[in-house]
Parts: sequence; C-alpha cells; structure tokens
Amino acid sequence: VQLVESGGGLAQPGESLRLSCAASGFAFSSYAMTWARQAPGKGLEWVSRISTSGRTTEYVGSVKGRFTISRDNAKNTLYLQMNSLKPDDTALYYCVKGWGSYTNRGQGTQVTVSS
Repeated sequence: VQLVESGGGLAQPGESLRLSCAASGFAFSSYAMTWARQAPGKGLEWVSRISTSGRTTEYVGSVKGRFTISRDNAKNTLYLQMNSLKPDDTALYYCVKGWGSYTNRGQGTQVTVSS
C-alpha cells in the first residue's frame, strides 16, 4: 500500500486548497477512502470519507459545507477540495485507506492557514 498526498501549503483565511492522494499497491476502487488530519498537539481526526463509487460522502461537522471529497477510480486518486479555510484547519492531512482505522495512511501534507 502506497499513499502519497500533495497539494498542501500556506493559505490565508478564506482561501482554498486542493489536496490530492495518489494511491498504489492495492485495488483502489474496491476501498472506501478517508481524509484525516492531525493538528498540533492533538490526535488524529477523521475529516471526510467516501464510498467506493464516490456516490456517498460524509464530513465532520466543522468542515461540512466547506470541504468536498471526491475520487477518480480510473486515476487511483483521492481529492479533498478545501474552501473558506480557517486557522483551525491547520493540520497535517492524511489520506487513509478504508475507514475506521488509520493504520494504512500516507506521510501527510501540511496545511497551514494563517494571515
């Protein structure tokens, strides 16, 4: 299993970022996928998850209406569109295979929201 996140960076409050996760080493289209994050000094928190087909999505309350998860099974890629970013969104964001466990995750991409 290999999961490689990209797209993080520094953003000002209100701006947008799009995270990508390139997956390999497993049948990507057969697994639900999750985005999780870890803020400084805090534990891992799931942010959003998506079904195998992409038709079903879920979001943690703090990002609902601002973030959109999607996937392209032909490209083995998971996305997270993040709009209206807030300082509280600052964290290391991980792409996770499946949901319910954070065992199979990438190395993370840092998102920092600051003016």
